[in-house]
Amino acid sequence: MNAPANGGPGKHSDVVSRRRLLWLAGGVGLAATVGSCSNKTAADPASGPTENPSPASPSNHMAGPTETGQPTMAPPGPTISASPAAAASAQLLCRDAWQARPARPGGKPHTPNRLTIHHSAVVLGANSNAPNRFRQDQRYHQDQLGWVDIAYHIGIDRDGHIYELRDPNIAGDTATEYDTTGHFLVFCEGDFDKEPVSDALLYGAAVACAWAAQTFHIPTSTLAGHRDFAQTSCPGANLYAHISSGDLRSRIDMLLDAGGVNLQRFCGPEAVAAVAAIEAGS
Repeated sequence: MNAPANGGPGKHSDVVSRRRLLWLAGGVGLAATVGSCSNKTAADPASGPTENPSPASPSNHMAGPTETGQPTMAPPGPTISASPAAAASAQLLCRDAWQARPARPGGKPHTPNRLTIHHSAVVLGANSNAPNRFRQDQRYHQDQLGWVDIAYHIGIDRDGHIYELRDPNIAGDTATEYDTTGHFLVFCEGDFDKEPVSDALLYGAAVACAWAAQTFHIPTSTLAGHRDFAQTSCPGANLYAHISSGDLRSRIDMLLDAGGVNLQRFCGPEAVAAVAAIEAGS
């Protein structure tokens, strides 16, 4: 599934209805029926998935890395205008909000040209565990595996919060055999061989992928799962079913057809408070 050299995001020719857009943004729970990622995470660094979780615009559009080398990509509550030409607005929780460490110098510069979905392969349990899971993963990736940062570019939790992870202009890392150069890596918290996939998580993943598609001119036809490039069940059967069926790509295309996405970085004390609220179960 190689991306065309100069392709743009994939498009549907059908006009997107307001009802369909509202359904995408709403809380319609999908009962996923069909979830392990060989990219190692701190929750289970050696053995892969476990049964139990560890303790644990345009002027506002993201436009690439900041001057400090961090990505410029934040809590849920993305909104869609009734106008079919209006961009969907969403927030990206910046790195400081979830207490990320600084990225280390180095890494491989790249230009993302395809969209790839991963999962943590560890049962999330309560969504309040999510921010700490990202911190655990970053510590493990830096301290044990020697990587410059957490392996992925954007993270999504069960409730659809979108987290700023690695600078998208630096290639990700993997403990499996595929070359991540060119891959925009979206990391979904949970073990989707064991857990259902929430509609909020699917919406967050669609927003993240739509942002990457419009920013880096990535064709949505490149959307794939980790298992498509390596010997792994990642991103889990339940989540992969939304990729293989075309459902997730359809969601991404609808966002793009309706005007794209305005992914705004959410930083500072209010963002810190938003993450604290997630961890408190609010």
